[in-house]
Amino acid sequence: MPRPVTRLAATALALCLPFAATAQDFSEEEIKQLALQAILENPQIVMEAVAILQSREEEEAAAAARSSLTEGRDLLERDPNAPVLGNPDGDVTVVEFFDYNCPYCRRAGEQVSDLLARDDNVRVVYREWPILGDGSVFAARAALASRAQGKYGAFHEALMGARGRVDERIVLQIAASVGLDLDQLQTDMDAPEVQAHIDTTFELARSLGFSGTPSFVVGEQLAPGLVDADQLLAMVETVREGG
Repeated sequence: MPRPVTRLAATALALCLPFAATAQDFSEEEIKQLALQAILENPQIVMEAVAILQSREEEEAAAAARSSLTEGRDLLERDPNAPVLGNPDGDVTVVEFFDYNCPYCRRAGEQVSDLLARDDNVRVVYREWPILGDGSVFAARAALASRAQGKYGAFHEALMGARGRVDERIVLQIAASVGLDLDQLQTDMDAPEVQAHIDTTFELARSLGFSGTPSFVVGEQLAPGLVDADQLLAMVETVREGG
């Protein structure tokens, strides 16, 4: 694969060549020399070349995400190792990638709750994606372990409602407040399915091009960042309209 400097030089050169030559007609050193000369004579082409390369890279990333979305649809929406809230038989699935220490995720949680209150035919798949430190990892593992006691929903909502950062002490306090057996919880945190969920989430996020939380998938729509309930409803309706 061409190095970034060579790609930039080749793009800059292509903007200036008045004839049908391509980068393949020159050696790498010739490209650099010709591009340098072109840049000195036409400084504005640097920004034009950068814009072209950025556009190409964004298109390539979008294409890769669409391919990953198609190939990973079943894992995204029907992974038996992922928590599901809302209507488990709903006709549209919303997938959320989140971290308990992400303030935007806490706001997103309110929007998801609003969505479920307004549309009782939506199922939400939660992907625990602890990217903000050890406290986030502990919280994610504890939340996933709480499934063994049938309290994921209550524990998830309580963790989302926490003030400030959550760490091991805060997580265990919240776990006790929703009636979880702490000894069992900490044992279940080491279950292989807990780590498997987190590993799968990281791989899915990478393949979809997500770089932060929260991030959503609704049908063919990727939504990195915070979205409100109205936007989520519109995305859900887009899926329904598309059959």
